[in-house]
Amino acid sequence: MQRTTRQFTISLPPDLAEQVTAVAKAESRTISELFREAFRTYRAGRVRALLDASQQAGRQNRHMGYTPDDVEDLVHQTRKEEARRRRRP
Repeated sequence: MQRTTRQFTISLPPDLAEQVTAVAKAESRTISELFREAFRTYRAGRVRALLDASQQAGRQNRHMGYTPDDVEDLVHQTRKEEARRRRRP
């Protein structure tokens, strides 16, 4: 039977390892659950930082001159073109 999870080995300094164990015990969770949540939180923070940077660049670029109405029109036009492409044999 194939595994549905993948194992990783990590090393922590003793004081951090004690903190991890204490938090897991206090929250009645496994260490794996703690690290899964920590990674998800880290990843969400990175995505948020990329989005913030992209928005900041857009503001500095004045959104390339596009207005919110332009964006709506571009989305509609792109979807229309994509639908046309799908219909062609």
